[in-house]
Amino acid sequence: MTELHLLYACFGGAAVVLALASRKLREIPVSEPLVGLLVGVLLGPAVLGVLRLEEDTRDLVLLEGSRLLLAGSVMAAALRFPVRDLRSVVRAVSVLLVVAMPVATLITGAGSLLLGVPLALAALVGACLCPTDPVLAAAVVTGEPAERDIPARVRRMLTAESGANDGLALPVVGLALAAVLPGESPGGVVGRIVWEVVGGAAIGVAVGALAAWGLRVATRHHDQEPGPELVYTLLLAVTTLGVARLAGTGGVLAVFVAGLAYNRLIGDDERSGQDDIDEAVNRYAVIPLFVLLGAVLPWSEWAAFGPAAVAFVAVVLLLRRPPLVLVLGRVLGLTSKQAAFTGWFGPIGVSAVFYLAHSIHEGASDPRLFAAGTLAVAASVLAFGLTGSPGRRLFARAES
Repeated sequence: MTELHLLYACFGGAAVVLALASRKLREIPVSEPLVGLLVGVLLGPAVLGVLRLEEDTRDLVLLEGSRLLLAGSVMAAALRFPVRDLRSVVRAVSVLLVVAMPVATLITGAGSLLLGVPLALAALVGACLCPTDPVLAAAVVTGEPAERDIPARVRRMLTAESGANDGLALPVVGLALAAVLPGESPGGVVGRIVWEVVGGAAIGVAVGALAAWGLRVATRHHDQEPGPELVYTLLLAVTTLGVARLAGTGGVLAVFVAGLAYNRLIGDDERSGQDDIDEAVNRYAVIPLFVLLGAVLPWSEWAAFGPAAVAFVAVVLLLRRPPLVLVLGRVLGLTSKQAAFTGWFGPIGVSAVFYLAHSIHEGASDPRLFAAGTLAVAASVLAFGLTGSPGRRLFARAES
């Protein structure tokens, strides 16, 4: 119990301090996830040894914590812009989902072979790390500095991509898990994956539309007070996640689709007010997860990888995404500068933690999976935490 209370104090204290300096954090090269990760490293066994978790507890907390956080994040992504404004990026986002995400999976999986893992496990590492992260991406697509420096179309593209591929990574991970954990028939695997995607999308549309209808009725009859209205979409995200999981479908995908359906059916006034609250939660609710992640980083397993760990990180950061987006720049409707920016700011974060924990929960017990995955996540948090603000300003100067 004392350890749990210590976690509360660490999580809450870090979030309070960062909230007090929220405007300054938009301008300096340090992100909230990076601060949370560093606090976790400081409190973990590697330094002070204050926070220690058993492996089973670690996996459960990471799985459910990242699931809830990811649900809130993709809901915020779905509400960030009016649906009518997202139509201009549908083609570009489709190309990123159909081309860039599978290629990122292959490149990352090939890079993990440098660590000496088996081929099937390398495919699973690549699948877990393929989606871009809405939490880390939010640092460069939301807030006054982003609105001032980054073209709206680029921000919409990064937002829609990170929201969509977080849910659509589930079938990729499912196929890779089937290779690591043989037993289920190919037909059973395909049928389950189709249901997870199609069923999740259908549940999202239904729940999102029902929530929009309920809000309209409550507004018409003045039945809703201002307080509940502010957290309405957060409650919608949790509800959709629960319904989707009970139905055995993709919960994260269902939440994103529910957010889009809700966004489509309500007015801008309702969407923008709730969007502000979702963004505040999206920035600060992430801190506990990264404090926990920093405390459980597998330093000894990383050391066992040797120099190959550096090569793997280089592949993930430099080859997984930037070259491909530069090549696809014209197809995506981006200038060369915009393509370079979009290619770099496709970070790995909460979504990867979720799929790593999900894979372990499903039976992928090789410790090298968690070690390779968290190595990429930590490198991404560090790289994008330090380059977010400088990269945004550099891009603005180059564009002007």
